[in-house]
Amino acid sequence: MMQQQRTNSCAEKYVIGPTGTPLTISDLPPVETERWVIRRKAEVVAAVRGGLLSLDEACDRYRLTNEEFLNWQQSIDRHGMAGLRATRLQQYR
Repeated sequence: MMQQQRTNSCAEKYVIGPTGTPLTISDLPPVETERWVIRRKAEVVAAVRGGLLSLDEACDRYRLTNEEFLNWQQSIDRHGMAGLRATRLQQYR
């Protein structure tokens, strides 16, 4: 699912983020992010889908593998944002 890229009044490119609000490059998670909560993962996926970042740029910026990013994208497609939850299986036994 590809999102349409738009431009705001300040000529910044943006896409609609996972919470329904505009998402610009400056709104993305910090480069040094180590704790990947659901919202941050979904923001990066939305940015790539909307063309704010390429897949390679996102992976370089956040030190992700292509496989890890594609897994996030697939999880969103299959289960929505809840699919990005990273809880351990043992917690449910």
